[in-house]
Amino acid sequence: MASMHVIFWSQTGNTEAMASAIAEGARGAGAAVDLKSVGDTNVSAALDCDLLALGCPAMGDEVLEESEFDPFFTDLEGQLAGRKVALFGSYGWGDGQWMRDWQDRVQKTGAALFRGEGLILNETPDDDGIAKCKEFGAAFANS
Repeated sequence: MASMHVIFWSQTGNTEAMASAIAEGARGAGAAVDLKSVGDTNVSAALDCDLLALGCPAMGDEVLEESEFDPFFTDLEGQLAGRKVALFGSYGWGDGQWMRDWQDRVQKTGAALFRGEGLILNETPDDDGIAKCKEFGAAFANS
């Protein structure tokens, strides 16, 4: 059974809803899943798993959240080589540039980025969005 950490930062609850649905999908596929807000974990705990799903919404001028999530990811970045990583997050404006930049950062580490791209949803996930998150989590658990 795969072990997975789903670690997220959420301001409005949209990315948290995505994280919960991804965790639910992964559990349904048989993975042991630990779901945590980025403020409730650390880099060494984050690396104690087979699969790592990271969630952060677009902030400001399409960047990762700067006070908690980006510092955490920056510390984690140098230790991702060879790991299976999935990215997800919500956005309210722009065209997903923050995710493309984040994907590039992950790929430069030598990590295996799930599906080669992150899962992004506009604003609050609707039923279709939640279904996409559950499928994403289940597929990542089986990757």
